[in-house]
Amino acid sequence: MKPVIICGGVGTKMWPMSCPEMPKHFLPLMGGKSLFEITWESLRKKFEVKDIFLQTNEVQTKIAQKQVPEILANNIFIEPEMRNQGPATGMAAAMLLKKGFGDEPFILIQVDDIREPEEKLFTMMEVCDRLARETGKYITGGIKPEYAVMGVDYLIKGERVSQEGEAGVFKVAKFLWRSTKETAEEYVKDGLALIHANHTCMTPMAFMEMFKKYKPEWYKPLFKIAQGAEVTVEYAKMPKGPIEDVTQLVYADGGALVVELPFNWHDIGTWESADKFLKAKNLYQAPKGLIDLDNKNNFVMVPEGKTVALIGVENLVVVDTGEALLVCRKDQSGRVGEVVERLKT
Repeated sequence: MKPVIICGGVGTKMWPMSCPEMPKHFLPLMGGKSLFEITWESLRKKFEVKDIFLQTNEVQTKIAQKQVPEILANNIFIEPEMRNQGPATGMAAAMLLKKGFGDEPFILIQVDDIREPEEKLFTMMEVCDRLARETGKYITGGIKPEYAVMGVDYLIKGERVSQEGEAGVFKVAKFLWRSTKETAEEYVKDGLALIHANHTCMTPMAFMEMFKKYKPEWYKPLFKIAQGAEVTVEYAKMPKGPIEDVTQLVYADGGALVVELPFNWHDIGTWESADKFLKAKNLYQAPKGLIDLDNKNNFVMVPEGKTVALIGVENLVVVDTGEALLVCRKDQSGRVGEVVERLKT
């Protein structure tokens, strides 16, 4: 199996620290290490350097190489421009096919997540590797929810295809796109619903055939890339779009499997989620210059040497970079991306 680390986003919900020049997954938030470094170190416990690939853009390539010098330059796939998840995933498959790994499964590893314990990640990868070779089907991941969550996609479990004692892998019986609360609650109650959580796994050859059948306007440029054509030219020919443009059709045709992720999955996507994770792991340290008077459960990050005083407040996020300052309630930190949109105008 070939793990492909995917990173190309900016992480606007973690402004002002996260920016195009230093996205959130490269920030040293995790005890002095970045999410990227942690992801790399985790994979290195199972894979050799030559078997780990990275897909990102040109700017982030330089940051990644600085943080992890052992990355092989030939194992970095550079996206010429942002064209959404569909073309990006297809590019990973095309580039691996070009390198001669058409029949060896790959798995996409998102860089802004923490997976614990990592041993269960490796166990899951072994199961997915076998099933990808045996079935040729599209495999993706899902998280079992404790209650119905709105605004997410659900995969409904069908027949189990993995062996007892292995990570649970199931046929996808149904795909619920941004489902209604009533529909989601019904499946969650029955224990059949999994929140869609990426972790795409498939052989590059099968992936390309899937695109050929369901999205030829993506397949044709990707096939040329796999044959050695100029990436910049061909990548620009693909219409922007999510991978769901293809996978919805695959689910309907019974050509997909979903693995119930057997590890704890921490998505570090907002300051609130970062606060919860860092404090749970005892990695958060309040700034030395913080004057704390009758406050409760706040998250403060400011430049070294700066004095900040908080009096009688709780559940706040205070992040200062020296050039910009964010103050918001933790439960509103998901709206920080709106600030970035305002700044663009």
